[in-house]
Amino acid sequence: MGVGLRIFIVNDDNSLKRISLKKYERLMKRDPDISFPQYAGKQVRYAEVAIEFENRRPAEILRMEYFIMHFDSKGRIDGTVQDDIMNLGVNLAPPIHFETDPVVIDAQHLFAKKRFDHQFRWKPTPEIEMAILKTIFKTKS
Repeated sequence: MGVGLRIFIVNDDNSLKRISLKKYERLMKRDPDISFPQYAGKQVRYAEVAIEFENRRPAEILRMEYFIMHFDSKGRIDGTVQDDIMNLGVNLAPPIHFETDPVVIDAQHLFAKKRFDHQFRWKPTPEIEMAILKTIFKTKS
């Protein structure tokens, strides 16, 4: 048994383009040698799918998450947006308070999550989810 990650870009016409995990990691690390010119200047939907494998075959979906990638004019990850995601990510964790003021409610992390979800996540249609599952499990329609 093992766990793997699959990355699928969801094009405007809802078709799927799988990219290798290695290429995805290089893209996210802003490797200057990795670009997708066809997505230059665009916001692109993608899915991260964690899969449990048995005998090198997909056995179970552990999680599916849906994000938006922001590309710059050269088809690389937009660094300023990526920095914003990282900064926002720091604020997603609830604060640790040793002394609490019963009058003040610290909801900064809740607002950060709402902003993160609004700017960097998307919800798939059942058809897109099914297409991803069919691709992973190699089933015919």
